[in-house]
Amino acid sequence: MVVVVIIGLFAGAAVLSMGLLGSDRDVEREAFRLRSLLTLLREEALMQSRDFGILFTDTGYRFYAYDYQMPGWVVPAGENLFVEHDLDEALNVELRVEDRDLVLDPGFEADEGDEESEDGPEPQIMVLSSGEITPFEASFNRDTMRGRYTLKAELDGTIEISPDGYER
Repeated sequence: MVVVVIIGLFAGAAVLSMGLLGSDRDVEREAFRLRSLLTLLREEALMQSRDFGILFTDTGYRFYAYDYQMPGWVVPAGENLFVEHDLDEALNVELRVEDRDLVLDPGFEADEGDEESEDGPEPQIMVLSSGEITPFEASFNRDTMRGRYTLKAELDGTIEISPDGYER
């Protein structure tokens, strides 16, 4: 009987620890996903000589391309990779640009309900055709976890990810 109780305790601890590790992986996966998309977007900007932008909200981010004929920011047509991305409900993103914490809109639904402003959307981050990126930090975390993954982009296009609060 004692052996069964001990085995049950170990099994319960294993299940709980796997759940916590899974949460860490989700946060890490979002940071690495954004880094990969930014790297690809920078290459596209260089090859196509186009300027791109990223608009962050509390619930995700959306990509834009600058159309010089309109002029204004538009959703890139025919793109399969650079589409709107919604984060899992339990994940949060915080954005810091030029050493300022930005207050993000609650989501894209609020934008769609109102008429677009006269100037159209205004992305916080720009990826220019010269290969430069607006320097920023995007931190991904989960309400129930104290750790976070921070993606930091420099002007020259260097992108780094650092885990904060996770034991390795």
